[in-house]
Amino acid sequence: MRTATISRTTHETSIDVTVNLDGSGEYQVTTGIGFLDHMVEQLSRHSLIDMQVTAKGDLHIDQHHTTEDTAIAVGEAVAKALGDKKGIRRYGDALSPMDETLTRVALDISGRPYLVFDVEFSQPRLGEMDTELFEHWFHSFAQAAGITLHVETLHGSNNHHLIESAFKGLARALRAAVEIDPRKADAIPSTKGMLGG
Repeated sequence: MRTATISRTTHETSIDVTVNLDGSGEYQVTTGIGFLDHMVEQLSRHSLIDMQVTAKGDLHIDQHHTTEDTAIAVGEAVAKALGDKKGIRRYGDALSPMDETLTRVALDISGRPYLVFDVEFSQPRLGEMDTELFEHWFHSFAQAAGITLHVETLHGSNNHHLIESAFKGLARALRAAVEIDPRKADAIPSTKGMLGG
């Protein structure tokens, strides 16, 4: 089983994350930010990656540090669980419809982190969460996980649907990319013989 546990403690947050890439999408998520919990739960459920995420942060200041550090810890746990990445499919993509919204997500577990995030919100908050923090979450996750990640709204207007379809699209693309390819289970999927750099 490809599993990993990350504990990340700073002056601003204390976060524990455990993932199982070969799970069934079971989750336990507590960040202190209800909408963020909902999104990380979607990520787990639709990627089939089991996740336990517990975060305690300086929410009396704002949600920035908790959002950022949760994304970093989840990304680091995924990267650690992938190990040398032998046998993975590496690439994943998904079209994620949610009512009037359609989001396209594509990713490469390349070891070269990069984010293109083309999602625009028309309101400053969803629940108690600042919408500007969603791009920051995706950026921090991509950096920590070492993936090239493209997230694009093709069309949509409901802010809740915009971000939920993005997280579900990430989940489905990630599910495809981390799966072991039975035709090349013993090989790293790169002509270089390694991923990254």
